[in-house]
Amino acid sequence: MSEPTADRREFRLHPMLAVTITRLREFTRQPEAIFWVYVFPLLMILVLGSAFRTQPRQQLAFDLVESSGSPQLAQWLGHEGELSWKILPESECRQRLRTGKSQLAVKALAPDGAEIEYWFDPSHPDANALRNAIDGKLQRAAGRRDPLRVSDRPFQESGGRYIDFLVPGLIGMGLMGGGLWGVGFAIVDLRIRKLLKRFIATPMRRSDFLAGIMISRMLFMVPEIMLMFAFSWLLFGVRIHGSWWLLTGLIILGAVQFSGIGLLVASRCKTLEAASGLMNLVMLPMWTLCGIFFSWQRFPEAIHPLIRWLPLTPLIDSLRSVVNEGAGIVEVLPQIGIMAAWAIVSFAIALRIFRWRED
Repeated sequence: MSEPTADRREFRLHPMLAVTITRLREFTRQPEAIFWVYVFPLLMILVLGSAFRTQPRQQLAFDLVESSGSPQLAQWLGHEGELSWKILPESECRQRLRTGKSQLAVKALAPDGAEIEYWFDPSHPDANALRNAIDGKLQRAAGRRDPLRVSDRPFQESGGRYIDFLVPGLIGMGLMGGGLWGVGFAIVDLRIRKLLKRFIATPMRRSDFLAGIMISRMLFMVPEIMLMFAFSWLLFGVRIHGSWWLLTGLIILGAVQFSGIGLLVASRCKTLEAASGLMNLVMLPMWTLCGIFFSWQRFPEAIHPLIRWLPLTPLIDSLRSVVNEGAGIVEVLPQIGIMAAWAIVSFAIALRIFRWRED
């Protein structure tokens, strides 16, 4: 008499989880990939940070600190010439110096403007030149006998140096490259090796496959970014003035955004050459316009609306706001909205036009 058949259910991984684990295993078996993901970004921070650690970002602007003597200084300065200034409260002037939005702040210590204090980072040659130009103009307005008593206050707080400006830009660039190259090239490579079309015979949905590719990449990108922040803090004293939780959320959202764009670019590509051309076409405008190494506000105002809507701009701006200004979630909500829109739209379109096979 035969034994009763047991109700046996074979354990099976969810398709999305299976794709994620497979991609993680492939990644860990490629030492060169580990180098480019984890080591190369740290080398960039080391080299650029060493070159610019004592230099804030360049930006020609100065502010008048609001005081009883600021109207007198404003009268002496006038509005002609290349100097651009505005009267702001002392707290706002300090904040603008910290975040690199201004190179110099001028404060009148006496109601008649007879005593002046300059706030700037003396390690920046442009700030020194701007300070001397303004001082010369004020001295001439007062009679050019140098009757004003002036003093300099070095301003080198964490958050106002060029390295503090640079690190969020490099992190945003890393998230963009990781999402586009790490996700897009992986899909094109699978298609070229004719592995994608084999999934047609499986019960796996396209959404499971694409989500698995994105998640596997994000599991490497998020620790990579945290390692970059830790490296910058240990070597250059870069501090996180805002919430770590908010910063982590922005990093994850940025990774999802560029992973979705990477999926979209690779959805129909049949060769690595085509994928490489499309990815460079997508990334080149963001490399040059979105403020990785200098403020995007230096470009003509006519193209500012376009720059604000590029995927990399809200990511870098929000990272800098949290890292250098201590901004909360309310302050970065506009950037979060733009990134979320890019993530949702790109993934939805990629899901619709994605093909398993080359033809």
